[in-house]
Amino acid sequence: MAKIFAAEVGLSFDRLALAAEACGRPGARRILRVSAPTSFAMRWLIPRLNRYHADHLHVEVAVATVSCVLDDLRGGVDVAIRRGAARADAWPQHRVVPVLDDIDTLIISPALFAERPIRKPADIEGHTLFAAETRGGDWTDWLEAAGLHHLAGLPRQIFDHFHVARQAVEDGLGIGIGPLPMLEIDVANGRLMTPLPDIRVPRTGYVAVIPRHADAGSLVTGFVDWLVAEAGSSAYATSAPAHAA
Repeated sequence: MAKIFAAEVGLSFDRLALAAEACGRPGARRILRVSAPTSFAMRWLIPRLNRYHADHLHVEVAVATVSCVLDDLRGGVDVAIRRGAARADAWPQHRVVPVLDDIDTLIISPALFAERPIRKPADIEGHTLFAAETRGGDWTDWLEAAGLHHLAGLPRQIFDHFHVARQAVEDGLGIGIGPLPMLEIDVANGRLMTPLPDIRVPRTGYVAVIPRHADAGSLVTGFVDWLVAEAGSSAYATSAPAHAA
């Protein structure tokens, strides 16, 4: 109950501040505070915010990051992005809106692929495998999907967070498992490749958590609608296989 109360109080103060600012200074910029997992913020949300700001010149989006293993909500934010299912009981006193599906696949740098290409699942043998604590089970699930159960015991170098593992992959130090929606820009820019794009593992996606009583057409609900629309326009929004870079 204490967490729920703190979250509601924080959100209420933010809404009061926005209302006071809008009424007192009609032309003033409005701040929308968004809390999101680090990788989601860095690799998906922030690169797209320029499109939101282009249509909402009076709004400033302030992004605060959290580890994606944390599901609790804290006061002081207007929209919280979390990994989870859109269940009514997941976050009491809040409305949960599905935003982005998550799909894992194998990732490698173009330089490492040129040196030691991976053209079939068995080609991963001999490569250094990178994993992240925040995305537990990624290699286990991928190896199962690839029919490589016998390689489940291969040693892995584990980092505390996915964005560190992703950087090590981009630097050509090894291979990893990555979330396609959040790597769309990296693949398009040639920083990463998906060498076996047909081998995919669905994972729990991301949802937007907002106050249940948020008014339709408000700044908060409008931003969530924009998130959903952006996710729908992603190259990986459908089940069609992605092509390697």
